[in-house]
Amino acid sequence: MSHTEAARGSSLSAHRRGRELAEATDGRVADVLVVGLGATGAGAALDAAARGLDVVAVDAHDLAFGTSRWSSKLIHGGLRYLASAQFDVAHESAVERGVLMTRTAPHLVAAQPFVLPLTPLVSRAQASLAWAGFRAGDVLRLAARTPRQVLPAPRRLSATEARHLAPSVRASGLRGGLLSWDGKVTDDARLVTALARTAAAHGARVLTRVRALRLTGTGARIRDELTGEEGEIRARAVINATGVWAGALADGIRIRPSRGTHLVLRSERLGTLPAGLHIPIPGETNRFVLVLPQGDGRVYVGLTDEPVDGGIPDVPEVPETDIGFLLDVLGSVLDIPVARDEVVGAFAGLRPLLDTSGDGAPARTSDISRRHAVLTSPDGVTTVVGGKLTTYRRMAQDAVDAAAEARGLRTGPSPTAALPLVGAAAPERLRALPAPRRLIRRYGTEALAVHALAAEDPALGEPVLPGHPVTRAELLWAVRHEGALDESDLLDRRTRIGLVPADRAEVLSAAREMLTRPAPTHA
Repeated sequence: MSHTEAARGSSLSAHRRGRELAEATDGRVADVLVVGLGATGAGAALDAAARGLDVVAVDAHDLAFGTSRWSSKLIHGGLRYLASAQFDVAHESAVERGVLMTRTAPHLVAAQPFVLPLTPLVSRAQASLAWAGFRAGDVLRLAARTPRQVLPAPRRLSATEARHLAPSVRASGLRGGLLSWDGKVTDDARLVTALARTAAAHGARVLTRVRALRLTGTGARIRDELTGEEGEIRARAVINATGVWAGALADGIRIRPSRGTHLVLRSERLGTLPAGLHIPIPGETNRFVLVLPQGDGRVYVGLTDEPVDGGIPDVPEVPETDIGFLLDVLGSVLDIPVARDEVVGAFAGLRPLLDTSGDGAPARTSDISRRHAVLTSPDGVTTVVGGKLTTYRRMAQDAVDAAAEARGLRTGPSPTAALPLVGAAAPERLRALPAPRRLIRRYGTEALAVHALAAEDPALGEPVLPGHPVTRAELLWAVRHEGALDESDLLDRRTRIGLVPADRAEVLSAAREMLTRPAPTHA
């Protein structure tokens, strides 16, 4: 069997969507309806399907349309939560990080080194506190049983070593650095795509552009956003995993969104970056601005933690105040500060934090717990909110457990802690694949099939944009196997070209070409 044939069971396409939407609305009753296809919703669809349940999962937009594509791309070990004594959240984060790195997605999640430069702005007391935190983080790693070869130990750096790993940092007054490690996902939207496709391989009907207009404990009124037609999806259990929009579909859910903003810079602006950077925020003891090299000619700088009032937009705007704040903190450690016109893109995500303040004064969003909650309404809709990208699997498991209990579904325990996602394989097998390393980090074992598309047409192996590694083959693969239905799906989520508006405009015609390219006659 060819790699392309092996992919078909998990493949999402416009044709499969049409067929399965018709099945989902023909009056049959599914076991579970999941609404929302971010990391938690796609994870819940996989969890339920892997237990043998009949699953329908819908989203009004696309896979990873909401918060799940706007993260820092970090798979945190929970260090930050130790400082606020959230020991259970910290341990859960470290465990889930280990699951992703060693079992379910080692092709997508790998160790990322970070340097905290010890500049004159970092006092010796602050440095000692940070070092203690990194050592505590290593204890978390040990408690989670993540091997040392997967996540190396933190260590102190000389000034020369710190400059080697972070050459753009100002040398004057630099007295060294602290090196730490955490998990980093190649791309958060690609993780969600892998989750959705793995759910589809287990029989879930994964339907994008299907909006839930109204939820009850026995299903939903839905609208096909491509045609405008409405219908009903019936289910024995309903899970609301719509993140910051959860309160619009379930009564009694109060969300306090927090905006996290990132800047996008060209890699050459900061030079070669073998490691990311932790830059302490002045006046804060446990918050940093992160510099995150992406390996695609871009660097992300983030992030903020600001409360958001009013309505929830589909795509959050980035205010100039956030951009200015991040540039100021970044400039505090650089030889040459980054100018505003060197910011080639910016994005913001809204964290779906559960508001537990009651009638008292609300806490700062940076102080609200990242612990997730699973709530079941009187009419039987199970809603999962809070949490973060790292713990999506545990959130999904808890949501399916709660929905099954509330609605009397008979099911066994979750198998997802040991269930590899599409493309996953042991590191030694991934290293042996005869495909470009970059493709392996994005597609795992499917890199061979993506790379082989160039045999269909050598032009498919060419980058779609000078200075950016994404090829036409990747766009075509997304159309044929990853459920991409339009240019935005291709450029904003299956790839991240769209994070730089100028690049997006340049590639738009290539995206349209791949969307209309006919399938090979042997497919």
